[in-house]
Amino acid sequence: MNGADVIEDEVRELIRRQRLDPSRDQQVLHALVRDAVQDYEERSLHGGLAPLGDREAATQRVLDAVLGFGPLQPYLDDPTVEEIWVNEPQRVFVARHGVAELTATILSEEQVRNLVERMLKPSGRRIDLSSPFVDATLPDGSRLHVAIPDITRSHWLVNIRKFVARAHGLDDLVRLGTLTQPAARFLGAAVASGLNVLVAGGTQAGKTTTLNCLAAAIPSSERVVSCEEVFELKLSLRDWAALQCRQPSLEGTGEIPLRRLVKEALRMRPSRIIVGEVRQAESLDLLIALNSGLPGMATLHANSAREAIVKMCTLPLLAGPNVSSTFVVPTVAASIDLVVHLALDRDGKRRVREIVAVPGRIEGDVIELADIFVQRGGRLVRGNGFPTHAEQFERAGYDVAELLGDR
Repeated sequence: MNGADVIEDEVRELIRRQRLDPSRDQQVLHALVRDAVQDYEERSLHGGLAPLGDREAATQRVLDAVLGFGPLQPYLDDPTVEEIWVNEPQRVFVARHGVAELTATILSEEQVRNLVERMLKPSGRRIDLSSPFVDATLPDGSRLHVAIPDITRSHWLVNIRKFVARAHGLDDLVRLGTLTQPAARFLGAAVASGLNVLVAGGTQAGKTTTLNCLAAAIPSSERVVSCEEVFELKLSLRDWAALQCRQPSLEGTGEIPLRRLVKEALRMRPSRIIVGEVRQAESLDLLIALNSGLPGMATLHANSAREAIVKMCTLPLLAGPNVSSTFVVPTVAASIDLVVHLALDRDGKRRVREIVAVPGRIEGDVIELADIFVQRGGRLVRGNGFPTHAEQFERAGYDVAELLGDR
């Protein structure tokens, strides 16, 4: 056992004796750790204890262990790390700029379990054999997902999705190369005009970041209500009410699903509704809200704008046998105005591949789409399509033809 491990054990014993809470007594614990490090160094001078070597590194390691999340804390503190995942205790991965890499971090099974327990404590969520999956938000806003055996083969699987705030508005997306300036100008005007926007893409494509940046264009006079499985959105809005789902209790009661949140949000006097990610039957409630004249935005997993629309026509059917495509398809055509599709490229860059409008016309069961911006030669350029609801742009003070450079 090295010096830092000895100090960590001593500090944990002091925490237990003094009944300190790491989440509340951080200043006290900082002083406690530094005193313990100094005391260890003085004892090591008299022999019998291994010298610390780098005092600051040892102090930080102990602080990470008792106040943070141990060996994973340096990755949580590293602004270049976007995601951390543990396939097994000896295989800890991180993603930097969209590229995965295997780290040199080695954990034990007990360390993984203890880390998960500490990560879940602030949220009050749990994981056990009766509930082998859990989603939660860490104190820094990162999203935690854990799965345990026998759902997994033999080890606990841990994913931590950090919200790396490199972009806060559409201009930031332009700076990062995700969007072109003409496309950003058009999207900003579309959001300000109250168009309904669906942000689609694969995992880690940048959907949540893009949704945050789009939301920055919402007029400050509006009241926004957001619904998420776990809190991920970080909106810089004056009047914003955020809701998240709740897991069932040990007795199997008290669960609050996303569909319930969407329904409750409509009773909170929203000017606009945002759903963090549409996955299941809540899509029906969102469509009904949008179709009633309430502007909104949401994200969706899909490989293209066309597939996103097809998926929006399919997911509401999960709400029950009394919901049919004869109702859903025209409702989607009338409710969704724009689809923004993103993708994560091989170089780790997140880019908007296409922005399409939904004119509202249907051929059979196929909803017509109009290309506003498309990717050609690796660059997002003006397509041949034209957005709907020109009157909404006009009321907000925008000339659509001028926005799109058509005159």
